[in-house]
Amino acid sequence: MSAKIRRIAGRLGALVLAGLLMFVLGVGTGPIPALGRALDPARGAWASADGGRLPAGGRLHVPGLTQQAQVSFDNEGLASITAASDDDLFRAQGYVTARFRLTQMDLLRRLGSGRLAELSGPAAVESDTFELQLGLRRTAEAAWTQTPADSPAGKALSAYTAGVNARIAELEDGHDWPALYGLTGVHPGRWTPVDSLVVQEVLTQQLDFSTVPLGYALLDRSLGPELTKAWFPVLPATPQQPYDPGPYQDLGTAPIPERNANAADPAALRPGPGPAPTAQPLDTAHAAAAATAVLARADHLPAGALHLHPDSNAWAANGPAVAGGRAMLAGDPHLQLSLPSDWFEIALRSPGLDVTGASLPGMPAVLIGHNEHISWSLTDVQNQSTLFYSETTSPEHPGAYYWNGAWRPLEHVEYTIPVRGGDPVPLTVDLTVHGPVITRDGQTTSVDWMGNIPSPDLAALLSISTAGDYGRFREALRGWKAPTQNFVYADDQGNIGIVAPGYYPLVKSGEPWLPLSGEGAADVAGTIPFDAVPQVYNPPSHAVVTANQRPVGADYPYYIGTTQDFDPGYRATQINTGLRAGPALGPDDFGALQSDVTDRLAAQLVPELLKALDGAPLDERQRTARDLLTGWNAAMDEKSPQASIWWRFLIAYLGEVFQPWWTDRKVPVDLARRHLALERTPPALVQDLEQWTLHDQGNPAFTPPGGPARDARAAMRDAFAKATAGLAASLGPDPASWNWGRLHRRVIPSITQVPALGHGPLPVGGDPWTANNADGGMDSDFGPSWRMVVRWTGPATADARAVYPGGQSENPASPWYRNLIDLWWRGEYLPLRTAAEHGSDDLKWTLTSEG
Repeated sequence: MSAKIRRIAGRLGALVLAGLLMFVLGVGTGPIPALGRALDPARGAWASADGGRLPAGGRLHVPGLTQQAQVSFDNEGLASITAASDDDLFRAQGYVTARFRLTQMDLLRRLGSGRLAELSGPAAVESDTFELQLGLRRTAEAAWTQTPADSPAGKALSAYTAGVNARIAELEDGHDWPALYGLTGVHPGRWTPVDSLVVQEVLTQQLDFSTVPLGYALLDRSLGPELTKAWFPVLPATPQQPYDPGPYQDLGTAPIPERNANAADPAALRPGPGPAPTAQPLDTAHAAAAATAVLARADHLPAGALHLHPDSNAWAANGPAVAGGRAMLAGDPHLQLSLPSDWFEIALRSPGLDVTGASLPGMPAVLIGHNEHISWSLTDVQNQSTLFYSETTSPEHPGAYYWNGAWRPLEHVEYTIPVRGGDPVPLTVDLTVHGPVITRDGQTTSVDWMGNIPSPDLAALLSISTAGDYGRFREALRGWKAPTQNFVYADDQGNIGIVAPGYYPLVKSGEPWLPLSGEGAADVAGTIPFDAVPQVYNPPSHAVVTANQRPVGADYPYYIGTTQDFDPGYRATQINTGLRAGPALGPDDFGALQSDVTDRLAAQLVPELLKALDGAPLDERQRTARDLLTGWNAAMDEKSPQASIWWRFLIAYLGEVFQPWWTDRKVPVDLARRHLALERTPPALVQDLEQWTLHDQGNPAFTPPGGPARDARAAMRDAFAKATAGLAASLGPDPASWNWGRLHRRVIPSITQVPALGHGPLPVGGDPWTANNADGGMDSDFGPSWRMVVRWTGPATADARAVYPGGQSENPASPWYRNLIDLWWRGEYLPLRTAAEHGSDDLKWTLTSEG
């Protein structure tokens, strides 16, 4: 009886959600305007209700399989596939993923291909224009051309594509499209291997494409070069904890083997006539105008299109640091959160492959996980991978730019952007030897981004998935180029390590954190050789930790980025402290570290604040707030009033010290809030305050321009008064009621941006500096997108667990849409099972080529 009631309740819930979706889309919301087809019961939101039912077991037709493939789902919808060959395995993976995530996959390829407006209408034209200029699809096409059809990666992409298209053919035959397509009348076209590589490029853009040099250009123009270099330095004044402590080798410069797919071919450029332009320094005013134009456009791109936040934790330990095991690994990549999730959990098994973990919808294989002998996870290196060039142009030479001693013709790529409900938009993209021109405002500016160089990531992943030891794991990573990632490793023999492969661009001359001269002297000379990139293996500490901090020390012989690129290191410090705090750790301890909300910056600065307040005249409210901070453990708990006091103090402290300078030097915050707004806690300025508060309280920065002399303690007292007054105004007069969760919430938006189809916002702990990261503002939409812990207890014996915030299905009417969120929210896990470990009572599909 209870099962019958659950089925009835599930169907009613599906209909309610479908009706809600129909109403929301019918009136228009987010990027989706009002849609008149919502009432079509065959192709409207009712299709969402039908598709929301849990799948039934049985036989399904997937053309091209050489033998039957077995698919199983546990009660939570987590999937495994067993097949007789790799080709059948990846064909089945494409089919199964498309069964549950086709809308997400199509939106990702549309985003990267500049085809969102075809589905969403005029509001998406700006995004499409930017992506077509940047050229993700051109890079994907070049990558596919360079992938041999008979290579493992080529065959995997072709098989996966065939599986996706088997699902699309089913939908065509049954006229049973997901709701978004039934409502718009725009249906997804056939999948191609290039589409999968576009999805790969979208993730690369999210992790690797940065506008930091443009922010520097505005700072250089307003603050001046001296203060910009002092306050936003290359190396942090406060030493961090690099995972690769050296000694380092200078192995020279390695050539970049592949050509930028979005740049003019230097070998094909014919010099044009005309004298050389008059030599002159770069015009900072024009560079700032160009930066302003690009940053203004960037503010209107979809969430996650640019790399804005530090991106993950991962660590491993072995030997005496691990209880009851040989080695143990933890990984939790931090990304823009969404429903459905960025990940699709899956176990894959064939005679040549046995791997389980997180896959990227739209791409074959597993990106993060473990096989029979090794486990791995990723964090973003954060190195500078994006360079901007100020191109020399002249009215006397229209359609040309000056490079390497001669005028060169721009290359052109023509597009037409289809727009649902509007006229098509023509677009011409101009290409230089550096890359595409992204603006002509103020200064013709092009971008040279390492993500525009084809990277055989899938080939590397397939080799990792079959590696059985560190040597083969490391060798597989030689082929990984973009995005640069810290690959953290642990194996069943007790070994641990990190390797950070990828393109680290090195320029011939100039300051790469600013726009560079496009005339040739500052071009990319090559990249850091693979054997010299950050890496460590079995260190004496028995632990390796990466949390987006600078991975190497100050004596590393290569430039890799500035304090605006890397995380300040507070998460890494807390994780290192947790790993060395006591007896050997087990999986539950690693899980607790992933959920830790200790703010190490608060732990350092709050004692200094209390010293500054000692003896100062305080009103009753301020005394109560001070007393609450006394003895606080720096935990950003949801119910902690101290967390609110600290965070509001930090924002006020940043404003108290730097706002007078921002005002005096006319820093254009309104033109680039993501880079310049003090309330966004710029990493470099936070590190400055840390250093000065602890070691240089008389720093001249504490004295406002033209104002009376002041030191750190005076600034802290003023900031504390403003923070407590602001909290009283927003949360009431009693400091004990100023719980952090009243200010700070987490939200997991739907990929459709329909609020009712997301989760939250709900009160939550954490902040940008805690291991359990909650970045992206007071309504945080950025954080751990996947949590995994793998302990190796013996040869080919792993105790693995994982969870992510969402569910396997993208359909809001499905019980598998958001069923894992509560587990994730509470810091709990499910077993991360291999295909062999899935139970006999799981829901089973048999995939067969027979009709």
